[in-house]
Amino acid sequence: MALYENQKLRVYNSLSGKKEEFTPMNEGYVGMYVCGPTVYSNVHLGNCRTFMSFDMIFRYLRHLGYKVRYVRNITDAGHLEDDAGEGEDKIAKKARLEKLEPMEVVQRYTVDFHNILHKFNFLPPSIEPTATGHIIEQIEIIKEILDKGFAYEKNGSVYFDVNKFNESYDYGKLSGRKLEDMISNTRELASQDEKNSPQDFALWKKAEPQHIMRWPSPWGDGFPGWHLECTAMSTKYLGDTFDIHGGGMDLKFPHHECEIAQAEACNGQSPVRYWLHANMLTLNGKKMAKSTGNNLLPEEIFSGDNHILSKAFSPAVVRFFMMQAHYTSILDLSNDALLAAEKGYQRLMEALDQLASLSTSEKSSFDYQDWQQKCYDAMNDDFNTPILIATLFEGVKHINLVKQGKETISQKDRDLLTDTLNTFIFEVLGLERTSEQGQDSSQLSGVINLLIQLRNEARANKDFDTSDKIRDELAGLGIQLKDGKDGTTFSTR
Repeated sequence: MALYENQKLRVYNSLSGKKEEFTPMNEGYVGMYVCGPTVYSNVHLGNCRTFMSFDMIFRYLRHLGYKVRYVRNITDAGHLEDDAGEGEDKIAKKARLEKLEPMEVVQRYTVDFHNILHKFNFLPPSIEPTATGHIIEQIEIIKEILDKGFAYEKNGSVYFDVNKFNESYDYGKLSGRKLEDMISNTRELASQDEKNSPQDFALWKKAEPQHIMRWPSPWGDGFPGWHLECTAMSTKYLGDTFDIHGGGMDLKFPHHECEIAQAEACNGQSPVRYWLHANMLTLNGKKMAKSTGNNLLPEEIFSGDNHILSKAFSPAVVRFFMMQAHYTSILDLSNDALLAAEKGYQRLMEALDQLASLSTSEKSSFDYQDWQQKCYDAMNDDFNTPILIATLFEGVKHINLVKQGKETISQKDRDLLTDTLNTFIFEVLGLERTSEQGQDSSQLSGVINLLIQLRNEARANKDFDTSDKIRDELAGLGIQLKDGKDGTTFSTR
């Protein structure tokens, strides 16, 4: 029997605005699509948080026993800088600035994206399609939408007719916006004269002579609209309707709203059953922005080469920090927050190290099965990782109490505790121990155990000044010595 049959998962569906019981279309199988990066620059830390949230969701669904097809695209077809059709193609602009071919830009930043996600210990998606690899599919969708009367062609460009669509469907239902309000609050732009309405969005844009990324189409050389690629790739690999569509909160409107409209216009049915949105990451209480200098790249955190943080932090610590907030909550990154996360992460690792040496008894003085179910209850409540982590630390507390002789644990429960901690720390949360960390930990343990031995010898010789000095100096470094009936142990805080 698969775990999902005994665990009732509830998710917050942005479409309904409430938590709903998760029931996939096909029992035992889940189709999930997440909007991937536009590869024209180094991956943003805020984007990493979004992708990390869905990596965690992917991990938990797999742990429950679902067979998950996880599709996360790469946007390698340049699209314009704003949705109104203004500005310059982002990839072409970067290529011009760096004197490169557009696909050199795409390759460079796709490699960077994969490298960073590998350091964060992401699982690869099942399929990672590219926008340029699906131009034919996008053209076919445009033809279908045109045939059904929900789009029109002007001067080599094709636009989605939002007003016509809204006569039969509900444009704005995901974001909660009303079309009449959008119309009254829209500023006319001179460059939008060829569109029937400012709310209409491009399905295909005519390529001007200077535009590098271009493909032939029935309407002339051009390139696809930003929203269209995700509709084409998600429905190709997951079907006209699938289970989960994820992305950042900033994509809810217009990107995801337009995805829904395109799919409904083409296929006559809603494309997604559960819309999940991850919230933003701020830095020192402010929005991250290169222009203000309030910005950090992941590699700058790992190396410590920045002017914002006091030291370098490992990818595992940064991941643990991000998991301490619910994926739908705004999370603020700061030096103090990362230092606190590092201490918490070290406490988890130390607790795992202590498990094997725990003395067992015939009976446990604590209900570990109930504690294990609380871990599942947290994740079943819309993937509530902060509650999960608090529950894991409850397990850490009991490890320390057993070690101090204040509680007892049976062999069976010690195995359950070990298995549960390893499952949720590594398999679900995706934390890991790096080889460097293991080496440092081993060296630190060796040095501290030598000092403990010297302290024991000083105590045996009634040299209490030296004994106390060793204890106090270590305490000043954040290393606490604990004298118990089985000898002296230490912990770092």
